[in-house]
Amino acid sequence: MTMPSGGTNLLRCYNRGCGQTYDPESNGKDSCTFHPGAPFFHDAYKGWSCCKKKCTDFTEFLNIKGCTKSFHSNEKPPEPEKPVVDKSKADEVIEYKAPEPTPKALTRPSFDTPLTELKPEIAPGLSQQAESLQKADDCIAQDSSVSTAIPVGTSCKNNGCKEVYESEDSLHGTCTHHPGFPVFHEGLKFWSCCQRRTTDFNSFLEQAGCSSGSHVWIKQKHGGDQQVNCRYDWHQTATNVVVSVFAKKYDPRLSSVSLSPVRLKVHLFFPEEGGSFNLDLELRGIIDVARSNASMLPAKLEVKMRKAEPGSWSKLDFPRPVQQKAPEPEVEEKLTPSINAVDLNDSVDLSDL
Repeated sequence: MTMPSGGTNLLRCYNRGCGQTYDPESNGKDSCTFHPGAPFFHDAYKGWSCCKKKCTDFTEFLNIKGCTKSFHSNEKPPEPEKPVVDKSKADEVIEYKAPEPTPKALTRPSFDTPLTELKPEIAPGLSQQAESLQKADDCIAQDSSVSTAIPVGTSCKNNGCKEVYESEDSLHGTCTHHPGFPVFHEGLKFWSCCQRRTTDFNSFLEQAGCSSGSHVWIKQKHGGDQQVNCRYDWHQTATNVVVSVFAKKYDPRLSSVSLSPVRLKVHLFFPEEGGSFNLDLELRGIIDVARSNASMLPAKLEVKMRKAEPGSWSKLDFPRPVQQKAPEPEVEEKLTPSINAVDLNDSVDLSDL
């Protein structure tokens, strides 16, 4: 049997993907076909980093032919470094802590829970605005003998009075007017304070007043009955819900903010309009009243409410039904049934018929 040249000196090639034995004396630059890269295993695929060949079967992966030719090598590739084990912690006991239970949801209080009025922080700019408005009101409310406060040609504000302001003598004149309010029902027009009815609107306007008194040249605006519209918005953080009411020239001394755990009530008074803005909301979540506060600023009111429990609010409030006022009774039902309707266009006194 003929032995190959140097047969006893055969070496094993450790290039990846080769694994053959070779004679070092006949080792050429094209003797070995191997993979110079490293194997990878990802998402059930197996392949080599040096070429684009990959498969899902392990046997097929082992049979993938090398992509590079070179000399055989009997040097083993370096082994990947193993993580260093700290033997000092071999006896360490690993404690497992069960997750903390989710806090129990708070019981929602009633909407009728008593309100707490907050003491808001008032900005100096808003205080100055309120003082300026108060001074302007004081000038208007001075003694009526100061005729310069009433422009010449001003009409009397009492219903049915046709007088206009001409001079200081107008301050002492007698005002004949209707203290009631106009009523329009089933084609008839009349004043609630007297019993004269008509079907013609011009005749209704010309009806002389049924009561005497002093003229009212300047209408005072301190009743607060007029409704003022204001825009409001809200946002939230992990711990707070903030409501902003955008308003100017409101009086902080006559305005208020009240809270309960599930309710927000805002009242803003506007001296110039003689009216108020009112907001009454049932809050979507529960708040901590003691840790909530309000700030009255020149351009807005800001209410910062602390959440009583963690979580995000999907909306600010729960819609509440609008309470409808009971209809007022017909005025004509209170009048004496025996009174006849009078058309003022007719000069004939029907009561003599």
